[in-house]
Amino acid sequence: MDEQTRYEAVSSRDARFDGEFFFAVETTGIYCRPSCPAVTPKRKNVRFYPTAAAAQGNGFRACRRCRPDAVPGSADWNVRADVVGRAMRMIGDGVVDREGVPGLAHRLGYSSRQVQRQLNAELGAGPVALARAQRAHTARVLLQTTGLPVTEIAFASGFASVRQFNDTIRQIYARTPSALRAEAGTGLGAAVREARTTGIPLRLAHRGPYAAREVFDLLAGETVARIEEVSGDPGARTYRRTLRLPYGTGIVAVDERSAGSWLDARIHLTDLRDLTTAVQRLRRLFDLDADPYAVDERLGTDPRLAPSVAARPGLRSPGAADPEEFAVRTLAGGAGAERLVEMYGKVLDVPCGGLTHVFPEPGVLAGAVDDPALRALATALADGDLRLDAGADRDAAEQALLRLPGIGPAAAALIRMRALGDPDVDPDGRPEAERWRPWRSYAARHLSLQPRRFG
Repeated sequence: MDEQTRYEAVSSRDARFDGEFFFAVETTGIYCRPSCPAVTPKRKNVRFYPTAAAAQGNGFRACRRCRPDAVPGSADWNVRADVVGRAMRMIGDGVVDREGVPGLAHRLGYSSRQVQRQLNAELGAGPVALARAQRAHTARVLLQTTGLPVTEIAFASGFASVRQFNDTIRQIYARTPSALRAEAGTGLGAAVREARTTGIPLRLAHRGPYAAREVFDLLAGETVARIEEVSGDPGARTYRRTLRLPYGTGIVAVDERSAGSWLDARIHLTDLRDLTTAVQRLRRLFDLDADPYAVDERLGTDPRLAPSVAARPGLRSPGAADPEEFAVRTLAGGAGAERLVEMYGKVLDVPCGGLTHVFPEPGVLAGAVDDPALRALATALADGDLRLDAGADRDAAEQALLRLPGIGPAAAALIRMRALGDPDVDPDGRPEAERWRPWRSYAARHLSLQPRRFG
């Protein structure tokens, strides 16, 4: 998009571009999402940025009305397989907070200086600034939805010190942490205190229409006892599952009923430092950063897919909450995965209903299972010979999978599509799939929902 097209999107308050770019107003010192309801500023006063971090780095504060830090992520980061795309996925997963820029660069196979240069050149901000913007958003969520002490929130958000936390909040939101909390009207009331036991309430934003029924149908059909469950009637179901996270474990719940442009969720963590990672894993599982407008426009022109696209606007291609777990489940099958959980899964300190375990780590399975194929997969994951993390090289991962016993092209493609969130994979290898690029994963979802033809 050129700047004039961006300005036209801002003038029409087009929500399709929320998260794809941001605009800032020089006369007010504020940056916004394209759909901001405020009066459209004059073109001469508007500047455009590819990320919120870039706008913040140029001295602009977040708008109080449209909350630009809460928009869906750009769909580009899921589509792109280059260094910038992989880096953005890993920053979203909290790699910079846990391992610093050197850790991010090592995972990417580049020097810290090269990563810094590429991100600055394309996004207007380096990895530290991008991670800082994400930490600020996490802090705002905790301030406005929980009664946790400010000091605890500072470290849970990933800040190195309370002073750094205070300075960042003032710079980005133009308020102190206490004022930001008071603005939400939360105070320390009963609802906030209840969040300590029932979990942190969140709104998981998405772009455009969202075909929730089909996503929940898929998840309900795949549930593995003890780590997942779907309850309620169609249209009002809740998906719940356990998570193994960098600092501890978590239990997450997501409601099927979409409230406009978001899904309601609750996250209960043993360590609040895992909040950012848990949120990003849910976003990948529910494919919340997709661009349904681009997908539907492309696939809707194909005669074979057009009826399904019209009937299911916003159909998503779900990912995986735990990529390593999904790979093991693909090879073991549903019943086999349940046996693995029962025999080797970690028991939760405090079970929650039918959720009693966390899926076993690859290292545990590598030294325990008898099946040669499962043992080879678990060993490759545990040793790092096979990487399925948020920033993994998808081509390299697929080739590593194909070298393992028991994993054929279809299984490797399915793992690439779901565990690595690749939007352009056809697990069935259809000859006509080339015309559905770069959205073959979504085409495969549409085809899976069509009635089977016999005879």
